[in-house]
Amino acid sequence: MDQSTAILNKRYSQVEGNLASDMDGEKVMMSVKTGKYYNLGQVGGRIWDIIGTPTAGTDIIAILTAEYDIEESECQRQVLAFLEQLRGEDLIRVEEESGAKI
Repeated sequence: MDQSTAILNKRYSQVEGNLASDMDGEKVMMSVKTGKYYNLGQVGGRIWDIIGTPTAGTDIIAILTAEYDIEESECQRQVLAFLEQLRGEDLIRVEEESGAKI
């Protein structure tokens, strides 16, 4: 299994304590913990909604490729980069499929 497959098999979910709202078709969010604001955009906002409950990376890709006109490989690349940004800001929780938090 390559690294991107291993990453996609993890489950992603929102960390509590963030306020999100739709503004002009895009999702904006504020971290209560840090006071930082984020513009997640339209697709990023859709990902944020999807991970309102723990969701495997593979399922996120499947949902987005069904809803948007994008190739699976490009979707995977962009989603992994976006999830890594969220993780770097401590906005999401990442778990192994078994539920073990990492």
